[in-house]
Amino acid sequence: MKVAVVGATGLVGSVMLKVLAERNFPVTELIPVASAKSAGKEVDFKGKKYKVVTVDDAIAMKPDVALFSAGGSTSLEQAPRFAEAGTVVIDNSSAWRMDPTKKLVVPEVNANVITKEDKIIANPNCSTIQMVVALKPLHEKYKIKRVVVSTYQSVTGTGKKAVDQLMNERNGIEGAKAYPYTIDLNVIPHIDVFQDNGYTKEEMKMIYETKKIMGDDSIRVTATTVRIPVMGGHSESVNIEFENDFDLAEVRSLLEQQEGLIVVDDPANLKYPMPMDAHEKDEVLVGRIRRDESQPNTLNLWVVADNLRKGAATNAVQIAEYMKKNGLL
Repeated sequence: MKVAVVGATGLVGSVMLKVLAERNFPVTELIPVASAKSAGKEVDFKGKKYKVVTVDDAIAMKPDVALFSAGGSTSLEQAPRFAEAGTVVIDNSSAWRMDPTKKLVVPEVNANVITKEDKIIANPNCSTIQMVVALKPLHEKYKIKRVVVSTYQSVTGTGKKAVDQLMNERNGIEGAKAYPYTIDLNVIPHIDVFQDNGYTKEEMKMIYETKKIMGDDSIRVTATTVRIPVMGGHSESVNIEFENDFDLAEVRSLLEQQEGLIVVDDPANLKYPMPMDAHEKDEVLVGRIRRDESQPNTLNLWVVADNLRKGAATNAVQIAEYMKKNGLL
């Protein structure tokens, strides 16, 4: 298969190349794509060097699939051009997520919505992806009424500039800043831009995307998204109110059986998921499983995943894998 990676020189793009190699996706020809100023640079893939090309060159090469991680404006402008040339685009930006004509997919949750006619498929927000993998089996069994989620998100979610800011601050070096405030030894309750309702765009993404992926507009969601000075993955405290009561042993069993999820929950031995455990893993980790004793039919979970892998690159590659396996590519 001819596979283009658009944004191949960026943080998520480089992880996409790594995930394609690790998962042995059947790449017969790799087409790394970036902006005109990066054209001619080289990227490594499976021990070989590949020259970065422009979007125009890539479209002319007619790839079977294009994994996009080059920002929303690039996706809005260029994804339709690839689609018109017959390429299936799997886009990691927010550009197409809430477009009613585009599918928003987490393979373990709703891959069945993809058809052969879908030429642009949206990859959800990183913090939404990991949460819905845990929500899916519980919603099917007990029906979710409301979700209250607070996130603890890695600086890698902002990109290389944010990682550099954290490490510069840690080492007492002056440098460019991705955030308006110091991030080291601090917590910033602000991810993406503020909206008129006082929520940030990241928080509203979690609210809208959860309903779309789960295929249920009746689920009420409220979110607070927070940037913390860690690398390795995003963490979430998730409080879930169900219509029906549950048995904790059954909840644990449902989570253990859920594809793409690992239960790490042994408080007696201080076992619970942390970002450093999720780093470089494709699975979502879940722990701190306990009943909310303040109201009926309500559960608390702690959900952790590598935001650059399952939260971005891996999810996109898994969509391509599903489409290949089911004759949709």
